[in-house]
Formats: sequence, structure tokens, C-alpha cells
Amino acid sequence: MRTLLDLILPQACGGCGVVGTGWCASCAGCLAGPPRRVRPRTDPGVPCWALGPYSGPPRRAVLAAKERGRRDLAAPLGLALARGLDGLRSRDRPLLLVPAPSRRVAARRRGGDPVARAARVATGWLSDSRCAPVLATRPGVRDSVGLGPLDRRRNLRDGIRATGDSLLALLRCPNVEVVLVDDVLTTGATARESVRALARAGVSAHGVLVTCAA
Repeated sequence: MRTLLDLILPQACGGCGVVGTGWCASCAGCLAGPPRRVRPRTDPGVPCWALGPYSGPPRRAVLAAKERGRRDLAAPLGLALARGLDGLRSRDRPLLLVPAPSRRVAARRRGGDPVARAARVATGWLSDSRCAPVLATRPGVRDSVGLGPLDRRRNLRDGIRATGDSLLALLRCPNVEVVLVDDVLTTGATARESVRALARAGVSAHGVLVTCAA
């Protein structure tokens, strides 16, 4: 079936558009280096790291996964997250990945949450790790596209909550390392409110890792 589909609709790289592969080696190389420390304008209160800049192939891949239904990109983007996390994590502690939340209407439109999908792939490559999707946006939170830093903060203020008693109990264990993961870090507003929502639930986030940072 894959061969037949390739004949009708040839696969194109989600980063550069080259035909014949969903994710080429050159674009994979853009996310293969060690994560770099970033400092967003809105400080989440924990260290933030990014695999690459929000430009070129990484940006196009994130947009393809988020807006163009490229669910296949969860595999390479998740692997890139796993490699980055493997260099940052503590070796003697379980790792719990908390995907940043997506609005329900956006997740339905996209056929699921691409950030959570990539996080689940990442845990498949990492030992002693688990994906804990405990964050959700509250009603009334708008799409942040086009909003400036101040409007983003106002839009998200107290707009994220933590749910799921069993997973939250696991996240509260003192020996676990909790990392918030997201696709893009722009102003830092989402990361800040996510960390705050976890703190209100008694969970201490240890850091933030994103695919791209603006």
C-alpha cells in the first residue's frame, strides 16, 4: 500500500520538500546537535532548551506536523527529542515528559496533538521514561498566533490546568525528573503557565525542551 501511495502521491520531506522520503538526512541533521540553552522573554522559572531555531527545515517540519496533517513526522521529531533529552537528563532518575497543552478544537482539527504524539515517540527511545499528558487549556483560551508577548500572557493567564489524579501522583514523586516538552518556544508564555499549572498541582518541573525556539 505504501508503494502504491508513493506512486500516486510521492512522499516529500517535511523539512525541505525533496521527493522520496518523509524526512531526509540533511534535515535530520538540523536537529541532531546538542540542545542549546534559550532564555525567552517570559521566564518560565526553569531552564529552557531548544533543539534548533524556528527557521528552515525545523520550522517547516513543525508546521507540517501541526497544520498539514503530517503525522508521520512524529517519528523523526520524537527521535530528535529523545536524543536531546538523553544528553540533558539525570541518569539515576525516572524521566516524565509532560506535553504542553493544545486547545481541544485545535487538536480535533489536527487529528490529535502533535506535541503529545512526538513525546510518546521520544519515551519509546528512552529508558525509564513515560509520557504524562496532564495539562489542558481552560475554555476561553484563544489561539496565540498573531498575539504579542503581553497579549499572549494575558490570554494564557491561569488558562492551563493539570488533570489526571494517577499521573499527577506519579509526577509528584520526589525521585522523578519532570520535563515540559513543546514544539515551539516563542515568548515563553505557554511554558510559564504550564510550569505554574504543574506547581499548583504539587509538581515541580525541572526544565523545558522544545523542538524550535524563535
